[in-house]
This record gives sequence, C-alpha cells and structure tokens, in this order.
Amino acid sequence: MSDKKKKKLTSVQQKYHVFAKGREPHRPLLWNCVKAFLVGGTICLIGQCISWFYMTYFDFTEKTAGDPTVATLIFIAILLTGLGMYDHIGRWAGAGSAIPVTGFANTIASAAIDYRSEGYVLGVGGNMFKLAGSVIVFGVFSAFVVALIKTVWLTWLQGGV
Repeated sequence: MSDKKKKKLTSVQQKYHVFAKGREPHRPLLWNCVKAFLVGGTICLIGQCISWFYMTYFDFTEKTAGDPTVATLIFIAILLTGLGMYDHIGRWAGAGSAIPVTGFANTIASAAIDYRSEGYVLGVGGNMFKLAGSVIVFGVFSAFVVALIKTVWLTWLQGGV
C-alpha cells in the first residue's frame, strides 16, 4: 500500500494492516520463477521434440511442422486435463504451465468438463470460453493492431504516404 493511502487510514485500520501483513504467507518468488521456467521450458522442449519427430518421420519441413506440433501439444494438454494431471502440474509450476498453448487448452477443456452436466449447448458451449474468451478477444485485437501498424509502417517506408 502506498504511503499516501496509509496516511488516510485510521489508527485501527493501520494496526490491522500491520497485523494482516505479518500473517501473510511468504511467497518464495525465486523458487516459483525457477519452477515456472523449468516446466515452461520442458513443455517447449517436448514441442521441439514433437516437431523433430514430424520432420524426421513424416517429411514435414521446419515451416510446415508447426501446425501439427501445436495440435499435438493441445491434444496432450486436453488429455492430461481430462485425466486430472494437468491441474497438479499447474499447481506446482504456476505460470510455467499457464503461458504456453497447453495452458490455453487446459482452461478451455477444464471449463468444458466443469459444465458438461448442464448440456452441450448451454453448459459446454456457453461456458467453455468464459475464461479463455478474453484471451481470444485481446489476441485478435492485438493481432489487428500490430498488422495495422505494420501495414502503415511498410507503406510509409515505400513512400506511399
């Protein structure tokens, strides 16, 4: 809390703030960062191995192996979510399991599993993108803004503006 806000607190509120701060659990920031790095890096390493597999055994190029690699990682993440294993990985790794595409697949699959009892249309279809919907919206919007900036920039560089 900033010093300006602390000055506006009453003495009872300030005592409670000190009391609550003393009882707040210590978060091992460095260890959490190491765990996130290890798990996120391992997911990326698995993705690279899958990509090499597709390039070696199915004659994909480096450019064309990306789509089946991502699809395979999504399938694995949904399978682990359905078996209840991805939650354990996520609890241990934190953001390391949430940031890659597998974390996105986990959020959609876990919402679909949670609401399946309400039916396919209103339950699964209506609630599946509640958590991931904002990611999709901001991802599409960000892609639009970046493409717009790139188009204007390239047009300007070519002397069109």
